[in-house]
Amino acid sequence: MNLPQPAPGLPSRVGVLGGGRMGAGIAHAFLVKGADVLVVERDEQSADAARERVESAAAKSIERGAVAANLDELVSRLAVGVDHDAFKDRQLVVEAVPEDWDLKVTALRGIEERLAGDAYLASNTSSLSVSGLASELERPGNFLGLHFFNPVPASTLIEVVLGTRTSPELAAAAKGWVEALGKTAVVVNDAPGFASSRLGVAIALEAMRMVEEGVASAEDIDAAMVLGYKHPTGPLKTTDIVGLDVRLGIAEYLHSTLGDRFAPPQILKDKVARGELGRKTGKGFFDWPS
Repeated sequence: MNLPQPAPGLPSRVGVLGGGRMGAGIAHAFLVKGADVLVVERDEQSADAARERVESAAAKSIERGAVAANLDELVSRLAVGVDHDAFKDRQLVVEAVPEDWDLKVTALRGIEERLAGDAYLASNTSSLSVSGLASELERPGNFLGLHFFNPVPASTLIEVVLGTRTSPELAAAAKGWVEALGKTAVVVNDAPGFASSRLGVAIALEAMRMVEEGVASAEDIDAAMVLGYKHPTGPLKTTDIVGLDVRLGIAEYLHSTLGDRFAPPQILKDKVARGELGRKTGKGFFDWPS
């Protein structure tokens, strides 16, 4: 069976820094559309786990009939390692490290210094200022935000976030990449929380306050949004999937930039302090079987 060629408009050589749930999903999205994908992790153990995540997602795509390829042939285009120098031949690298400003700046600078001058760099940040991150780079025109949504294989949305210095050529190319991935682009100018995180977090924080105040159970609040407003998943279950620690970090950033309406509720801070981070720890607003 012949492997699919890269979809028109898609970079043929893509890198992803970070192979956690989100990074692996991003790698999978490019891999199944024909790109040669490199995932770089911080150590060998993390790299092995990242490979397993991507290969598992690829196998499921083949089982569903979403990809017409042999698994061994498909993953032959996947490389996973710990050497950042391997990014040097990539046309696009997507940073997918945790939502921490200093960590992202360090990661982005490290990638940029290894890339060719005409290569592009993107951050999967869900709330941090793309323009601010760009100001830390040597080639801010070659940088923008590509906010993928979890779970990436099932999501049909990518938020394309334009910094104040993102080049028009990159903005146009990014929309083409999203289309080539079979997803829909929502293009937003850089602002705290962009569009999706700002709205999603606002609903989730109010849902948490309602649990805190005893208005209703987490199950009933989520059911109200799923059945009444046709949300595919309720705001509290979505928080568990995203990670309570991630949601807390976003809320704290939005609180600092947009005011008290984004102040994180005490119930969220308490759960994070207890290590109840959602699906990844087995408990958040709901219990998650291992």
